[in-house]
Amino acid sequence: MDYSESDPTMTVRLVTVLALAATVSAAPSFADARSDAKSQVEFGIGVAARGLWREAIYRWEKAAELDPTYAAAFNDLAIGYEHEGQFDKARKAYEKALDLDPNNAEIRQNFELFKEINDRTSQGKDKS
Repeated sequence: MDYSESDPTMTVRLVTVLALAATVSAAPSFADARSDAKSQVEFGIGVAARGLWREAIYRWEKAAELDPTYAAAFNDLAIGYEHEGQFDKARKAYEKALDLDPNNAEIRQNFELFKEINDRTSQGKDKS
């Protein structure tokens, strides 16, 4: 049988093979992105523990960029922003973390504490 360019069966097969190849090649890149993001998060935790918060924030921003579905990166980023007084950014990062992992008790607790402290601080400023 001659498989010419107009053979629809071959076209379908070729498209299927290319789609499968793209799926298979995409899987390792996602795994690599998550692995790289985890490395950035861990590095950020280490430098934050030494008081290097700007470096930690940089690492957590990088982690969130590498894997925008990694809730832990956004949670840590929110903590960093909060520590540096960047409360609007902190709120957005906590909200993103919760959007990604709404059942994560640690993220929820961190966000609730942030809101409680932030709201109390904001009310104190309003009374001045």
